[in-house]
Amino acid sequence: MALKDITLGQYFPGNSLLHRFDPRSKILFTVLFIAAIFLCKGLVSYGITLLILLMMIGISKVQPRVFLKGMKPVVFIVVCTAILNLFYTSGTVLWSWGILKITEEGIWKAGFMVLRILMLIACTLLLTYTTSPILLTDGLEKLLRPLKKLNFPVHELSMMMSIALRFIPTLIQETDKIISAQKARGADFDSGNLIQKAKALIPILIPLFISSFRRAEELAIAMECRCYHGDEGRTSLRQLRYAGRDYGLIVFSIALCAGIVVLRVVFGL
Repeated sequence: MALKDITLGQYFPGNSLLHRFDPRSKILFTVLFIAAIFLCKGLVSYGITLLILLMMIGISKVQPRVFLKGMKPVVFIVVCTAILNLFYTSGTVLWSWGILKITEEGIWKAGFMVLRILMLIACTLLLTYTTSPILLTDGLEKLLRPLKKLNFPVHELSMMMSIALRFIPTLIQETDKIISAQKARGADFDSGNLIQKAKALIPILIPLFISSFRRAEELAIAMECRCYHGDEGRTSLRQLRYAGRDYGLIVFSIALCAGIVVLRVVFGL
């Protein structure tokens, strides 16, 4: 997997309906959709959430290959999760060999777990792909504003998340450049055992840490030069306002969670 395949934190500008939603409504939809995924129990509920997710991806007009590209970093985790659930779930045995056994319940559980992980990642990517880091920060800060009464550092938390998301693509590009430069100097990152491969990462990590600290210092100086003093007296260039479509998205999200709960509790689906 190449580093360029990691697309977390990237924003794809567009004018789709999903791009035009208020960031607060998109954040609420993401949270409620994740809750709905965890509430899913059977094939029907998983099918409904998957259909809604695919519909949202289509509305966003972001290419599906971009989502597939963003899921490459978690392929190993998905495969390990599937294997563990496949071989270590008790039930009706379909095949066995020594301590390994495949059950009917294990097949269903492995499939549902893989689907759950992929939907969770796709839903998170959908939020970052269609919302700029600045709007995401403003939306999160507005949603968490009631916590200010409890002296919770809402603005600082939102700013840290925004900076972290903003610099993920930058650090990935920087790492790729360092690897290419080290390979041009004869460095070998592919051969050898695990310990040798770990030692080979030192020529990458040291320049990356130095570059990261330098960027952090430059950012801090730039913020001080612009008289940044946190949330005190700070205003927003773009005022967030809910539109009718935003209320519709929130109602739809709540209805989805309620429907999944009914399917789970009443019908066992």
